[in-house]
Amino acid sequence: MNTLPFHFAGADLLALGSGALWWQTRGVLCVSDLHLGKSARAARSGGMELPPYEVADTLERLDRDLQFTRARMVICLGDSFDDADAAQRLSEDACLHIARLQAGREWLWIEGNHDPGPVGLGGSHQSEVRIGPLTFRHICSETSAEVSGHYHPKALIRTRSRSLSRPCFLFDTRRLILPAYGTYTGGLRCDRAPLTTMMGPEAQAILTGLTPRRIPMPR
Repeated sequence: MNTLPFHFAGADLLALGSGALWWQTRGVLCVSDLHLGKSARAARSGGMELPPYEVADTLERLDRDLQFTRARMVICLGDSFDDADAAQRLSEDACLHIARLQAGREWLWIEGNHDPGPVGLGGSHQSEVRIGPLTFRHICSETSAEVSGHYHPKALIRTRSRSLSRPCFLFDTRRLILPAYGTYTGGLRCDRAPLTTMMGPEAQAILTGLTPRRIPMPR
């Protein structure tokens, strides 16, 4: 498993190539914006037809991350489902997979703007949670030492021969924003507003993928 260590707000963290955040000293694995059920929601609304495999793919990647970290707690940072109906329309296989992932560990669903939290599944539900020096919520606020999601940040890197776009973590001295974890999630380039105004001049990006890479936040 490829990881990249970094320090934020008094915590030693690991950025996983999958887009998950691992806080080993607390046993916490954090993921954001799973958007489970996106393909089904698109089909219901008459939108673009997407292959209906994103739920299984997202859960399988999360399963691998949990096998690697053996996390005692999982925090899903909101928008875990693409809308409120998506959680009610999960297949039996998907529900059983989530139940297996939850077994033997604490599981926390943070409320997002797409979903209030899946009340029919296990785990607890909160608008935000504070653990040690860090506060976990879906959308960042004006406080410091917060971990959030929502914006699906991605970085565009240009070389002489090509351009490369990857989801990325963004962090400065006050806030850490996670990339979207879900298979069919898009992204907002970090050289676009509001990310350019939210992040301090010292902000760094960690590109996801097989080899996570830390760079100055592209602007």
